[in-house]
Amino acid sequence: MSLSFLPERPLLISPTLASTIGLEEALMLQMLAEIVTLGEVVKRPLNPNLAWVKLGNDELQETFPFWTPDDIKRVLTSLQTLGILLIDPLQEGNQHNFFAIDDTTSSESLGSVPSRKGQVSQPMEASAASAIPLNWYPDDNWVKVCKQHSIPEKFIRDLVPEFVSYWRDRGQARFSWGNAFYKHVLKEWRNEQSRQGAFELATTMSADWRPSEDAVGILVNAEINARFIEDAIPEFVLYWRERGAVHGAWNSKFIEHIRRQWAKFSASFGRDDTPNLIPDQWKPSTECYEILQLAEIDESYAYSRVPEFVMYWKDSKQVNPSWNTVFLRFIKQDWARKLKEIENADLVNAEDKTLVGSSRQRIKERFQRIADRSWAE
Repeated sequence: MSLSFLPERPLLISPTLASTIGLEEALMLQMLAEIVTLGEVVKRPLNPNLAWVKLGNDELQETFPFWTPDDIKRVLTSLQTLGILLIDPLQEGNQHNFFAIDDTTSSESLGSVPSRKGQVSQPMEASAASAIPLNWYPDDNWVKVCKQHSIPEKFIRDLVPEFVSYWRDRGQARFSWGNAFYKHVLKEWRNEQSRQGAFELATTMSADWRPSEDAVGILVNAEINARFIEDAIPEFVLYWRERGAVHGAWNSKFIEHIRRQWAKFSASFGRDDTPNLIPDQWKPSTECYEILQLAEIDESYAYSRVPEFVMYWKDSKQVNPSWNTVFLRFIKQDWARKLKEIENADLVNAEDKTLVGSSRQRIKERFQRIADRSWAE
């Protein structure tokens, strides 16, 4: 039977080799070995005992069309680090190189093969797969290989107990525990660097912070009222400035905060999207007064403004789905105006400059927290 979607000869990979040096490395090594076997080989001064073959970047890309040039370079470097592949570059703009496979690197050797730059290559371990021993510890050569990536030795050795415990619990057998540990160390070191990078980027909340357009867009797309989002910014900024917290993702934190607050807000007022005229005897709900109390707005003052609020909207003949929401915006704006008047009076009449400064700062913060410019829109 012929399968039309398999027009080419399939690639065969040795499972033992892939388990020892990695899947990508095993695939490339076997393809290069075939090229060396079938191609035109030469001798090179670097190691006259080996068979060298000349390959250009274009030929490598044609041989490995499923990899990008960066992938090919990465896997070549990995094989070179393992000490299995030798590369002798030509002085032709790095477009061509001579390649040779060092088959003298025995899989039974526990030593290490020095690279051209004097680096320690990864040691090759025994070919028989086995479970990790209780007292397993990486060979010094594996530690040196890890340290080539600028990884502190203490960080490397601190990972050993957890690594041994993890694999003993699973009871799996491997051909090279040193190689598995090496990959584990690299992964953990990358994670550690990511954590350190996130901490370095973290900042305290600034007084002029605002959510990004992307963050606001996410909230608006979630059908959260844009004015509600705008009203929440001063309170969010003040809350985190007072705590002096350090964070690296304020936009994400703001999105979470708004979603929680909007859910509470919607539940409190039982969102009814049907617009209606304001009733003659309309009064704010209990939840509305509770929200005003959290904003440090005097309840008696808010209650005294209800008649004016009802009269204004009855005369305007406008309809609205939630008069509680409109009243909240109205009171916040009205209270902010009142605080502004107090601030101006303090600035004119106060004799104690210290008291004036303290009062001004306090009023300014409260004004920023509750100011609203569009309650009647």
